Amino acid sequence: MCRTLLVSILILLLGCQPSPSIEDSLKLYVMDCGELGFADISLFSVSNDETAVRTMFVPCYLIDHPEGTLLWDAGLDPALVGKGRHSENGMYQVYEKSVMDQVREIGHAPDEINLMALSHMHFDHTGSANYFPNVRLLIQREEHDAAFNDPEENPIFDYALYKELIDNPKMILDGDHDVFGDGKVMIISAPGHTPGHQVLFVDLPETGPLVLSGDLYHFRLSRAEKRVPTFNTDKKQTLAAMEKVENFVAEKGATFWIEHDLALAKTLRKSPDYYR
Repeated sequence: MCRTLLVSILILLLGCQPSPSIEDSLKLYVMDCGELGFADISLFSVSNDETAVRTMFVPCYLIDHPEGTLLWDAGLDPALVGKGRHSENGMYQVYEKSVMDQVREIGHAPDEINLMALSHMHFDHTGSANYFPNVRLLIQREEHDAAFNDPEENPIFDYALYKELIDNPKMILDGDHDVFGDGKVMIISAPGHTPGHQVLFVDLPETGPLVLSGDLYHFRLSRAEKRVPTFNTDKKQTLAAMEKVENFVAEKGATFWIEHDLALAKTLRKSPDYYR
């Protein structure tokens, strides 16, 4: 009888344990998902004599929230991993460790990640999308239509890199979206670079508010002077998105990370370390 009573008390106590708080469990992991190099950067509306920067960081990010895990951007094609520098058409790509392996290093299996949101569907942001089989994709309606219905009309989309997601559950967005319903992780619609480009806001307990740029900008000069790449789908939309996001950053007092900024990336803590 005493043993039964003890077990009952333990069950009651365990059942009353508080759920993990945001302060205890919200984390942002920065993952190195490759590097891009360009001989000519004029397509970004930055002339070759305006900056010496020719190399871009390619990140992936994992947000670990009490209500789920969100992969933001999926890097380069993992077929490149460990094969050194791959050069083609004046551009090179390098990828050393797959995002799947980096996810495993922090205790998650790729098939356990339940949400994926890509800033947009260009090849350097979708490379490993097929390798996360159980995700629900959060995507703007215009991006979904372009990527899944008309990929051939968007020459920098590579349908093969994300085609396995065609039957995955999706949340089709028509603007900004609060991912977990608590204001801590928000997708902000910022079209123009592609039809449904988006950026990500994360409000971390210790680091504070942070905005991940997607490809709203590629260079610091792009941000300073609002340069719009020649290959963006809509210049007017891009400029409006820049204004919207900059106002949002100011309103939130957020830090802004240009995702492709290699100099910035070198200063960041990389997974398996994290930001809290």
